[in-house]
Amino acid sequence: MSEPRTIRLVLSAQAERYVRRDAPVEVRRLAASGALPLEPVELATVLFALLHDGDLEVKTRARESLERLPDTMAAAVLSADAHPALLGWLAQAWRDSAPRMELLALNAATDDGTYAFLASLPHRRVVDIVANNQTRLLRQPEIVEALGDNPLTGRATIDRILGFLGLERPAAEVAEEGDAVPPQPGSLTDEGALAALRELLGDDVSAFAPELIEELAEDDTLDPEAQGNLFALVQKMNVMQKIKLARMGNKEARGLLIRDRNKIVASAAVRSPKITAQEVEGFAKARNVSDEVLRIISNNRDWTRNYGVKLALATNPKCPVPTAMKFVNYLQERDLRGIMKSRDVPTPISTHARRLLEKKGKI
Repeated sequence: MSEPRTIRLVLSAQAERYVRRDAPVEVRRLAASGALPLEPVELATVLFALLHDGDLEVKTRARESLERLPDTMAAAVLSADAHPALLGWLAQAWRDSAPRMELLALNAATDDGTYAFLASLPHRRVVDIVANNQTRLLRQPEIVEALGDNPLTGRATIDRILGFLGLERPAAEVAEEGDAVPPQPGSLTDEGALAALRELLGDDVSAFAPELIEELAEDDTLDPEAQGNLFALVQKMNVMQKIKLARMGNKEARGLLIRDRNKIVASAAVRSPKITAQEVEGFAKARNVSDEVLRIISNNRDWTRNYGVKLALATNPKCPVPTAMKFVNYLQERDLRGIMKSRDVPTPISTHARRLLEKKGKI
């Protein structure tokens, strides 16, 4: 796979004279004020170089000048073939400006480290731009990590990422209104992305410990020490390795991954082609899984035909109330009575169970 290109910090002779170490300090201070007859990118590059000057006043003025660049100049810099280190610094300095961060996300000169930072920001449009760059996602696991931790990474974005990572939404999973994944023009046509995808999804399992791949016999159980060892193994993996393990791992691996704090990893685990109905019911009961996992389970028509799954979702306090309410309607009288008296379910759920029983004349 080709590495991201490196752009050299190059200045014209006119600009270079302002940043030379042997330039008079008065000249460097004047330059740091930003009043130079230079194009926006070269001016920003000069100011960035002066951030590393030995004179404190030069550094302070240069920082202030960079931070206060007007929108027109900022747009020119963020869209240009600028040095990645400069763009990375500007990403930190202007992180609160969604329009500026969008320009940075669209710039091919932005390096992968800065891209991972952009993926963590609270700007929905920026998140969408980052999530659509398949080449970068496959090349740099930290970007997927950041997207999975970002609350603004929505359901459609997670579905799209998992789709081109080989874990597409199954036919039995119903898309919620407004949650459809739009077709992506030119999806995975980039040669580097295709190569990375083949490497990620290959059938080679030698990189994983046998304990995470080989299925145990039905009557075998892991002792606490063994469980701890497996947990330690998984914690050392990057996000892409975890996603691959979600596809190829055993029940024990899925049991660990389903509880991963990164919602993309957890979603990959519940979408594993090897998952069993028994596991799904157990995950639907779990209170230490993410809302996203429960959402995926509740939208799968095959899984929710199972009465145990309906009951688990209806009684799980982590399940969104509107979703849980839907499954309460299918429960038997004895379970409705239990929910009505339970203090572990949200009040709207117990109230709805009582209403159903009253409607049936059972109380």
